[in-house]
Amino acid sequence: MIRLGSNSPTRALILKNFGIDFIQNGGDFDEDSIKTTNPKSFCYEATKGKFDELYKKYGVDDMPLLVADSVVTANNKLLRKAKDEADARAMLELQSGNETSVITCMIYKSKEKELIDISITTYEFDKFDKEHMDEYIKSGECFGKAGAIMVEGFCKPYIKNVKGYESTAMGLCAQKLIAFM
Repeated sequence: MIRLGSNSPTRALILKNFGIDFIQNGGDFDEDSIKTTNPKSFCYEATKGKFDELYKKYGVDDMPLLVADSVVTANNKLLRKAKDEADARAMLELQSGNETSVITCMIYKSKEKELIDISITTYEFDKFDKEHMDEYIKSGECFGKAGAIMVEGFCKPYIKNVKGYESTAMGLCAQKLIAFM
């Protein structure tokens, strides 16, 4: 049993799908306090901030703690969660017909072990269909997702090529976590 330090239903689903028993306790770390615009640095700083908050609150004496965060980047631009429809549209247009990387950082700590990992999954997308993109934005599914993308949903039919694990792109590199545990 581990403590998932995240409010993400997608991260919970990943753990469930990989057969990892967990309880879920997210935190309140303010990602807006991070000043860097470097995607990899931002991802690490967000994960570390969340980890420090939850480690202070829960520790690891009763169970290991797992915290993760993801960001999206295209053309070396940091793409966080869309603030509104216009922001989501701009992010999706940048990624349409382009290479897009999802960077996921995770920190796992038990009494005996600690893992800090940054994994990257890169997609090459075909051009997004404008009407499909409009429907996706109107559905609201793009909100709460880094870069407004959903590789297991909206983006799936547009994937031309992928390098990396889908679980990384969904928010947690389960393959590395399982190998480490």
